[in-house]
Amino acid sequence: MTALLSLTDVSMHFSPEADSRYAVFGGINLTVEAGECVALIGRNGSGKSTLLRVMAKVFAPTSGTVSWAPGVAVSLLTLGLGFRPDLSGRDNAFLSCLLLGLSRKEAAESLSHIEAFCEIGTFFDEPVRSYSAGMRARLGFGTALMNRSQVILIDETLSVGDQQFREKAREALEQELAGHRSVVLVSHAEQQIQRLCQRALLLQDGAIVSEGSPDDVLAEYSASINKTP
Repeated sequence: MTALLSLTDVSMHFSPEADSRYAVFGGINLTVEAGECVALIGRNGSGKSTLLRVMAKVFAPTSGTVSWAPGVAVSLLTLGLGFRPDLSGRDNAFLSCLLLGLSRKEAAESLSHIEAFCEIGTFFDEPVRSYSAGMRARLGFGTALMNRSQVILIDETLSVGDQQFREKAREALEQELAGHRSVVLVSHAEQQIQRLCQRALLLQDGAIVSEGSPDDVLAEYSASINKTP
């Protein structure tokens, strides 16, 4: 298998002196292989979203390295990030495709496929600031799926929207994962994790404390949150 994304001894602190009291996580080691879907599980505030942003190189880690395989593009899907609210969905999708390496001709040709997948009707040509959270999620997911990003980082957006679109997104992801693309998924939806992911990681107290099958890691997570203090 081919490693598309690797993290080596990655730490993140929200203070200039890297004070351990402000550590989000530390010593994270993770490799994402081509064709796999990895779930990132943990309590709210455990650093899952921050870790996704480090993977996407939105945030630079305090220490350690984030490495992408040569030529690999990464898309981060999270509500409220990555779209210019003053531009239409069509214009945002076009810009996203350009940023991920498509030519202007290829980006323009992708727009009809993105529009059809998103199923947001005339809103595709309206400013994104007028979108609901579900519509933003549809646009982000459709854009990431139709462009060249080999790694898709998903922060809860598959849990937004109606059941029909969630099922459509799941089926599309499964089809894409049969090739050489990969997904890192942050979600609290256990069924979603069990159906999509082959591997799960539990982020707790600033470290990855468990790694294994989704069923095993979800059981450990459930036991940890139900444990009496």
